[in-house]
Amino acid sequence: MNSLKNSVRLIGNLGVNPDIKSFEKGNKVARFTLATNDSYTDKDGKKVTETQWHTMVAWGKTADIVEEFLTKGSEVAIEGKLTSRSYEGKDGEKKYITEVVIHEVLLLGKKVAQEVQMS
Repeated sequence: MNSLKNSVRLIGNLGVNPDIKSFEKGNKVARFTLATNDSYTDKDGKKVTETQWHTMVAWGKTADIVEEFLTKGSEVAIEGKLTSRSYEGKDGEKKYITEVVIHEVLLLGKKVAQEVQMS
């Protein structure tokens, strides 16, 4: 049960191409946003879709996979953990951010599956 304490699983589409940064010692980080959709029927019988945006962060080999295979619009399933942090913005004001640090990524969709098989 310990692994359930801080576990996030999402399926969605990338909102932007991943932003990749490499560091001097060889480590790499990938950042992108992921859109997930929930649908429901309102009181008038109309289907309503709500989109939630999530900030994703991948490190090391996971960042390598993100860099090689993911682009804006890619459909993925991710598993990771929630992290929160704060920083001082350029305006001197304290900013807060919540991110999902990815442990595993599964490429979904026919186009991506074909690209992976060709590699």
